[in-house]
Amino acid sequence: MPRRKKRKLETVVEDIYEVVGRLGQGEAIDVKEEHIDAYGEFMKQALKDWLTPRANQQPMLRMSNIGKPMRQLWYDMNSERKSTGINAPTMIKFLYGHILERVVLFLTELAGHAVTDEQKEIKINGILGHMDCKIDGEVVDIKSASNFAFQKFKNGTLAENDIFGYMAQLSGYETAEGTDKGGFLAINKETGELALYCPEELDKINIDDRINKVRKSISSKTPPELCYRPIPEGSSGNFKLARECTYCPHKFECHKDTNDGKGLRVFQYAKGLMYLTRVAKEPKVEEITSKFANG
Repeated sequence: MPRRKKRKLETVVEDIYEVVGRLGQGEAIDVKEEHIDAYGEFMKQALKDWLTPRANQQPMLRMSNIGKPMRQLWYDMNSERKSTGINAPTMIKFLYGHILERVVLFLTELAGHAVTDEQKEIKINGILGHMDCKIDGEVVDIKSASNFAFQKFKNGTLAENDIFGYMAQLSGYETAEGTDKGGFLAINKETGELALYCPEELDKINIDDRINKVRKSISSKTPPELCYRPIPEGSSGNFKLARECTYCPHKFECHKDTNDGKGLRVFQYAKGLMYLTRVAKEPKVEEITSKFANG
């Protein structure tokens, strides 16, 4: 890729936009054939990896999950429910998300920034992880995000509600590498917009403390308190799962005592599924709870 001058991480988005913008105006961009070939080889390997069957593995703590909500981690490590595997839409999402993140790195190099240490293994307090890369010497985690999630990177509000544990992940990588000015380079899957978010030091997590707290929590015989409390569903008197809980694979087990011990009730609304923890007034839409009988 071209190296016109040494770049700094903070300008990566504007530099990518500048180069791609020139292409959009009909101007040719000088890209070495070897870099295009390298990108093609990555895509080939990504498809091979995706097509390789995944054996059921014992759950384990990794840098990629150490920052998740504590109760979710407890169920990850202690649930006796047999995994039903990964559904087809999620498998497809894994594939294009992985490819899209690689597109971001290709554009980063195209804009003249140095990408190094891709998938470097790190270890902190016995917890393994593989960081995405360094850009211009700083640790950067590449994220492909929905429009809703993207706003957290764009507006710098990720630390306020980090349900996937991204901040702990970044903190672990930076601790291992001895750097402190890295961040997240995110792409909006719906619009193609990019955002660089480099958290303030005060927003970052002491990764050793976090690891110790997680280990203590998951060794307990009972799960910790709810990650998010149910919220009112309008003025009906009904209560529903918080948005963050709807994504959790343990929601049925976690809320098995709701609705007087009957567990979550699921209703099909035009805008999507609604998971009710308390039904004071019966919704006038189809109930499909039976489809989730095995949770």
